Amino acid sequence: MSSSSTLLLSILLLSLFIFTLITPSEGNFNQNFDITWGGDQRAKILNGGQLLTLSLDKDSGSGFLSKHEYLFGRIDMQIKLVANNSAGTVTTYYLSSEGPDHDEIDFEFLGNLSGDPYILHTYSIVWNRQRIIMINYKFSYNIFAIPISDSWLITFMESIGVPFPSNQPMRIYSSLWNADDWATRGGLVKTDWTQAPFTASYRNFNANACIWSASQSSCASESTNSLQANWQDQTLDAAGRNRIRWVQNKFMVYNYCTDLKRFSQGLPPECKRSRFL
Repeated sequence: MSSSSTLLLSILLLSLFIFTLITPSEGNFNQNFDITWGGDQRAKILNGGQLLTLSLDKDSGSGFLSKHEYLFGRIDMQIKLVANNSAGTVTTYYLSSEGPDHDEIDFEFLGNLSGDPYILHTYSIVWNRQRIIMINYKFSYNIFAIPISDSWLITFMESIGVPFPSNQPMRIYSSLWNADDWATRGGLVKTDWTQAPFTASYRNFNANACIWSASQSSCASESTNSLQANWQDQTLDAAGRNRIRWVQNKFMVYNYCTDLKRFSQGLPPECKRSRFL
């Protein structure tokens, strides 16, 4: 093989290696997740890895976690929550590191009596060095326009003593379990086990993120960094900030930054700064 052919092959192999590092992990639950508890009768990966379901019965709930750890990125998951009377149940979806001082970025969905219609939500977590944006895109089966139904923004404030998750890689976790001692109306409404099994389903997973392996990030090189610029610099524009304010005014039922009874000695420092920077 000539030196020019060898050089070309080396360039192609290097390009393939970089592409492999930064290509989003799409779709297949067999390749990206492990079932952690509940057994294969309650947690199932179906349709060739395109669908994952968790279920809860009176004996046990179920859960899963990602094979990879991530340190910054954008992670999307489409979730159909427990339908009909889901009172007493909790569905969690979150990122978490390990250890006693672990970091966590957390969605928790508490069951209710009303029984929301069969609606899919795409939950997106954008996590970069400046901020965390948590977005819920909601849509039904028969429409294609996807409005943002709510979102949340957490900004970097370590300069005023507010911790920010920036150095501990995290895995993706999800679980479905019974918490009827507190989940619905403070535990007044109990789980109706005649409705069991309760089921939540997941599909269209996508992680455009930096995989952490052997103490190194897959986004360490300039080549991979340049191709991750979208989420690394992502923030909310004026319309996005206004949308957050609208959702908080219409739907937020508790904000610890206004809980003067809980923080009678003074609110936490992040409460004294705008959340929309």
